[in-house]
Amino acid sequence: MSERMRVAFESRGTTCTGYLYLPTAPGGRLPCVVLCHGFSGTMDRLFPHAERFAAEGMAALVFDYRGFGESAGEPRQLADIDGQQDDLRAAIAFVRGDERIDPGSVMLWGNSLGGAHVISAAADDPAIVAVVAQIPFNGFPKRVEGRSTGQTLRLLGAIIWDAVRGKLGLSPYYIPMVGRPGELAVTATDEAERHIQALSSGEATTLWRNTVAPRALLDMMRYHPDQAAARLTMPLLVCVAADDHETPIETTRALADRAPHGELRSYPGTHFTFYTDADTREHVLTDQIAFLRHQLRQGQQRSLGRASGGNAAGL
Repeated sequence: MSERMRVAFESRGTTCTGYLYLPTAPGGRLPCVVLCHGFSGTMDRLFPHAERFAAEGMAALVFDYRGFGESAGEPRQLADIDGQQDDLRAAIAFVRGDERIDPGSVMLWGNSLGGAHVISAAADDPAIVAVVAQIPFNGFPKRVEGRSTGQTLRLLGAIIWDAVRGKLGLSPYYIPMVGRPGELAVTATDEAERHIQALSSGEATTLWRNTVAPRALLDMMRYHPDQAAARLTMPLLVCVAADDHETPIETTRALADRAPHGELRSYPGTHFTFYTDADTREHVLTDQIAFLRHQLRQGQQRSLGRASGGNAAGL
């Protein structure tokens, strides 16, 4: 069991809403995991993860980016890369300012596009203890399986039209995030269709909306977090799906390879297996918790070592 409270914090003039999970019987200041959802995701997809972290004695913060879920911001359903990174930095500052949190024991966890954001944020914040990037984005694959040239051109047309509308100050030209094969959508495969059926059944989420402003994909085409990974000073765990066609291992491997202290772990299944298969989720999360616990112990030992050295030098 854990205690959960609704919280809010400011991110460059926009109010972001989240939930802070705390262990029921905390002892002293707590380590904290800040969790980031993916491209069109909302924080409720991560509530079970936050509960698990709290059950393991860690605080956990989940939040919605601007324009999504319970957070403020217009236009809605627009994945603003720079804005989302600002929101993550504001979330980190928020937990560090909470008297129940140990500001020196903050860790980051991100899924899909959120996996890219946690790497980018940590590259400029050496005080972060460790980073977990799950099925992370690191550029688009050269070819999307199951998408014809005609479907690709339709999607590009939607992206450009939405970008033009944005320049003119008009409302977004929304398209579905997930669609059936052949439909105009960011992701349209047989497995994606099964995923949307699970979501619409209500078993997974209540905040998520199957609609996005596709202009965001233009910024994602220029977003390569492996460049930030090369600057990480803390350990990075990258968890990937062996048969992922959305964030394929051919692109995500570079994140672990370029990080000075990077580790790659591959699991059976596809991108959507991490969402829909309970056994896979449990296996991956158990590994991630063990990784974060180990990094916390290592960090505490380094701190004790520095303290001991400092005392000896002062004698």
